[in-house]
Amino acid sequence: MNEHTEADPTPYSDVEAVLRDEFVGIHSATTVTRCVEAAHYGALEVTGYAHPSLVERIARKHLHVLALVASDRG
Repeated sequence: MNEHTEADPTPYSDVEAVLRDEFVGIHSATTVTRCVEAAHYGALEVTGYAHPSLVERIARKHLHVLALVASDRG
C-alpha cells in the first residue's frame, strides 16, 4: 500500500491559481476555492461536464459579483 501524504492537485488547480492571482487583495484563497468548487458543480448540473475553461469563467463571474456586493456594503 502506497501512503501518499500530499494532497493530489485538483483538476482545477491551475484555475484556482489564476483566479487567486487575479483577485489578490480582493478575495481570500478560501473564497476563490469555494467559487471554483461551486462553479464545478454548477457546470456539471447544467451541462453534465465541467471543462476547466468553463469552470474558470463561471468562478470569475462569481468572484466579480461577490466583489460588487462587498463594495456596495463598504
